[in-house]
Amino acid sequence: MSITTAQIRGARGILDWSQADLSERTGISATSIGSIENGQSTPRASTLETIRRAFENGGIEFIGLDGVRLKQDNIKVFEGQEGIRAFFDDVYEQTKATGKDICLFNGVPEKLIEWLGEEWYQKHAKRMGELETPFGCKIIVEQGETHFIANTFAEYRWFPSESFNQRTIYCYGNCIAFLNFKKNNVHIVSMDQADIVDSFRVLFDIAWDNVAAKPGESSVIMGRG
Repeated sequence: MSITTAQIRGARGILDWSQADLSERTGISATSIGSIENGQSTPRASTLETIRRAFENGGIEFIGLDGVRLKQDNIKVFEGQEGIRAFFDDVYEQTKATGKDICLFNGVPEKLIEWLGEEWYQKHAKRMGELETPFGCKIIVEQGETHFIANTFAEYRWFPSESFNQRTIYCYGNCIAFLNFKKNNVHIVSMDQADIVDSFRVLFDIAWDNVAAKPGESSVIMGRG
C-alpha cells in the first residue's frame, strides 16, 4: 500500500526526523525526499515502500489514505537490514532517554556486522560511546569469542559453548528484544515491558556473576565446583 506526501511529512513530524534523518534510514538522498514532499517529483512505488518501511520500523502506523500515528501497542517488529538498523537506532534513543544499562545475552558479533555493515556499526558504536547519559553495557558471548566490537563502551564475558546459542536477547531501556538471525534474513521482536525487563536483568546478573567468565579465564558452571 502506498503512502502520500502528507503522510511522509506527518510521520517525520511525529518522530521528529529531519529529511536528513529519513535519508540516513532509507538511503534516499535528502534532496530527493524534499522533492517528493514538495510534489516536485513522482517517486517510484519501490521508493515509497522503502520510506514506508523506515517509518514503520520507527514505530509509525499509517491509517487509510491520509492518516498517520504512533503504533498503539508495545511491540515492534524489525526485519532485514533496514530493520536491524532501525532497531539499533531504537537502542540508542532508549538508552539516551533512560540511562538504563544494556544487557546482551548470546551476542554474535559477526552476525551484527554482516547485517549492519561494519561502517554503519562503527558510527553506532561512536555515538554510544559519546552519550552523555551514563549507562553500563554488559555483553555475554560464546567462550573463545575475541571480536569485541563494542569494547569502547561495553564489558564482555564468555559463556560456556555447550550452553550458548545464537538466539540473542537484548535488554535496553524499558525494552527486551529477541534477535533471530536466519539464513537470508534477521527478525527482531522488541517489547516495551518494564517489569519483564527488570526481571531479565536480575537473571542476567546472576549468569554474569556466577557462570560467565572474563575473557581468557575458564567459565565455572554453578553447582560443579
